[in-house]
Amino acid sequence: MDTWLAPDWPALARVRACVTTRTGGVSVAPFDSFNLGDHVGDEPEAVAENRRRLQSGLGCELAWLRQVHGVTVVLADPALTPEADACWTDRVGVACAILTADCLPVLFCDRAGTRVAAAHAGWRGLAGGVLEATLDALAVAPQELLVWLGPAIGPAAFEVGPEVREAFLEHHPQAAAAFVPSRNPGRFMADLYRLARIRLAARGIEAVHGGGFCTVRDERFYSYRRTPRTGRFASLVWLAAP
Repeated sequence: MDTWLAPDWPALARVRACVTTRTGGVSVAPFDSFNLGDHVGDEPEAVAENRRRLQSGLGCELAWLRQVHGVTVVLADPALTPEADACWTDRVGVACAILTADCLPVLFCDRAGTRVAAAHAGWRGLAGGVLEATLDALAVAPQELLVWLGPAIGPAAFEVGPEVREAFLEHHPQAAAAFVPSRNPGRFMADLYRLARIRLAARGIEAVHGGGFCTVRDERFYSYRRTPRTGRFASLVWLAAP
């Protein structure tokens, strides 16, 4: 669809990826209109139709997950919906799909165009190591990987408590640079994009693209922080036939 976003990364042509927006579906307010989340209170029939339109538009099978803010990574399988927060595949025509509404969607591919992955990185998953777990599952040399950071809550909108800051500093002291004191005493504004880049850099990943979005301020996307009763948009990556 014309409203979907395409990642700005130098992946091979056979690596396809996109991010959906709120438009083009059948869901009614407050899920209007292209909600793809089946766990947010939207009508099941509407979600099913939106997912059918997505699959038809992409021309591939969709592998969904039951995301729980953890670090489990699975092999993408359109026949299953496992409890996990990342998936990968080397099969042609199977899209790794991540649902978000402020959390950070992260897409991966190798430069050879043979493996792709997608991860759901809220602050808990990011601090817990979901990106590192995804890298382990891909089993590709760091210099052979490309990463794209999709739309998430921006640093000017993401206020957190000191426990969030400590969770990151415990393993990466340099993460202190991603936290700025907020106007509320003892709290911080957190930069998910910078935190992800720090974690990826620690694993030798230098080709990191994307970032710079803010789902709270950009109404093309669903945002839980802006409107707690809302839908979910999808970030997807897959391999097309050569």
